[in-house]
Amino acid sequence: MTPKYLAPVVLLSVLYPCSETVEYSEEDYDDTTVKQMLAPRSQETDTTEILNNLLKEYDKKLRPDIGVKPTVIDVDIFVNSIGPVSSINMEYQIDIILAQTWIDSRLRYNSTMKILTLNSNMVGLIWLPDTIFRNSKTADSHWITMPNQLLRIWNDGKILYTLRLTINAECQLQLHNFPMDEHSCPLIFSSCKYFRPEVSSNEENKLKCCDLCFLFYFLVLFLSSTGDYVVMTVFFNLSRRMGYFTIQTYIPCILTVVLSWVSFWIKKDATPARTALGITTVLTMTTLSSVARTSLPRVSYVTAMDLFVTVCFLFVFAALMEYATLNYCSYSSQRHSSMGSNRTVIFEFEYPVIKILPSPHTIIALNNSLYWQDFEDTCVYECLDGKDCQSFFCCFEECKGGGWRKGRLHIDLLELDAYSRVFFPTSFLLFNIVYWVGYLYL
Repeated sequence: MTPKYLAPVVLLSVLYPCSETVEYSEEDYDDTTVKQMLAPRSQETDTTEILNNLLKEYDKKLRPDIGVKPTVIDVDIFVNSIGPVSSINMEYQIDIILAQTWIDSRLRYNSTMKILTLNSNMVGLIWLPDTIFRNSKTADSHWITMPNQLLRIWNDGKILYTLRLTINAECQLQLHNFPMDEHSCPLIFSSCKYFRPEVSSNEENKLKCCDLCFLFYFLVLFLSSTGDYVVMTVFFNLSRRMGYFTIQTYIPCILTVVLSWVSFWIKKDATPARTALGITTVLTMTTLSSVARTSLPRVSYVTAMDLFVTVCFLFVFAALMEYATLNYCSYSSQRHSSMGSNRTVIFEFEYPVIKILPSPHTIIALNNSLYWQDFEDTCVYECLDGKDCQSFFCCFEECKGGGWRKGRLHIDLLELDAYSRVFFPTSFLLFNIVYWVGYLYL
């Protein structure tokens, strides 16, 4: 592009965003802005005379038609962006262009120019509506490179005033379904005068942390001791995007739970390996739980993420307790088997060998001394086929195939690893199905 065509294109690109805030008919514009830019010096003189005549007896402290009728203010909102939404501070940030239109009969003039487009220097010389945002914590207007303000005056006294604002507005979030939650965040504004609100929004807004579902508004009449105020509330329905939390919390928790199952395939005699793996996964889940809470305020109820992290922690802790149970049962079995080798006492005489069945006491020789060893009561009785067993777990090998087992569930604690390889993955899979279906679709 050649340099002589560059300047008009840049000027048009600067003017276009300001002119799209409020839509007007082509008859109102009639290329007036372009004509004023290229206007001869005589029209500049006419514009200066018009403004001087309008402001000669103008009192900016008084609203239009005071004492005659209310001043009606048409309000348009162009949403540039929404976000981020802070769950900790219970607020959201919104960048808007606020456009206000009203009629001021004191600014009517007769001229061939239908519209006077003025800069921010003219703003402080006329009356402006005192619109306030009731739920704003902080608000800033944009001043770079010049104040982001626009003022237009029509020959019939109609005034358009636009201002770009960035507002941090309060929004009370209900985080029971966090991070799959949806919120309706309000933007409340009003004035000391009555006005008729109109809302316009950009449906193509893209938010970094949330999706803008839809927008609606309503009016209420706020009665107070200082007067009656018309309060307008605009609601932005936001749906949180959970991609960040999936990567930072959900996937690491699932992988940590799966890692804890590796111990089920390690030999039960490898105590250091299985103990180190169990303790490491428990500490990892503790760290993930602490990190997940940093993005939440200190609420007293349980959120969806808290539930998921807690269940994952219980699965990891149960895997560690499974090895503790298995190790204890293995030790007990070895102790009973060593004791069982002394249950039968054989006396040798010149006569044939006499075999005595197990008795409640057994003589043990230790340092040339005789001691009686007492057996457990559950292991001194005969438990054979056709006879009742008093204990769920048998002490003798003959009980494993006996008829007493009919209708009972036999669990071999020494095979606890084999059971865990099936039980833990199956139960965790069922939990995930119920969790995701319940929070996403119900």
